Amino acid sequence: MSKLYIVPTPIGNLEDMTFRAIRILKEADLILAEDTRTSGKLLKHFEISTHMHSHHMHNEHKTIENVISRLKAGENIALISDAGTPAISDPGFLLTRACVENGIAVECLPGATAFVPALVNSGLPNDKFVFEGFLPEKKGRQTRYLELAEETRTMILYVSPHKLVKTLAEFVTYFGEDRQICVSRELSKLHEENRRGTAKEVLAHFEKTAPRGEIVVVVAGKTITKEAKKNKFQKDEE
Repeated sequence: MSKLYIVPTPIGNLEDMTFRAIRILKEADLILAEDTRTSGKLLKHFEISTHMHSHHMHNEHKTIENVISRLKAGENIALISDAGTPAISDPGFLLTRACVENGIAVECLPGATAFVPALVNSGLPNDKFVFEGFLPEKKGRQTRYLELAEETRTMILYVSPHKLVKTLAEFVTYFGEDRQICVSRELSKLHEENRRGTAKEVLAHFEKTAPRGEIVVVVAGKTITKEAKKNKFQKDEE
């Protein structure tokens, strides 16, 4: 039976590539890559010669039908993104859904993804958390902030470096200057940094030091006072 393999790739450190991921990529009939130039360097490093096709957010709607046809014809296909696990703020969901709808087996390998080490490194509660990915650019951004301001679980967001200072300033506005956060950048790389503190403190740091590299921000959830919990319990009982 043919199968679609979802294969995580390193977010920075090539030593995070698993033996199984290398084997699957070597054995697959085709590799779907977000950027074939970026993935070409990875495949060359691990001596993987499997043919690649481009599969990214701008063409995935057009390529899915052909991929499904090839899978139905008996090919095994591996999907990778530039870094991390496909479908986590990267292409992958649409193809996975199409496979499920067509009765095609899907297997996702465990492996690298940026938000897990950022969450654990933060020191913030991780028994319950919500992954937000990238916030809306303009439309809906303020509305989303107002909703997140009431979120009690730890929140995880992806932020591009040139928008980090603006985003941290928005955190101060919507979450309050004392909200605990952690900014993780360049995870698994030589210059990895985890900057922890209040929103005000972390904002002040990055206003002086321009942020660089891939960034994950972890934000503490809203603290609910005992009185608020009591009032909520009473309302639920009513």
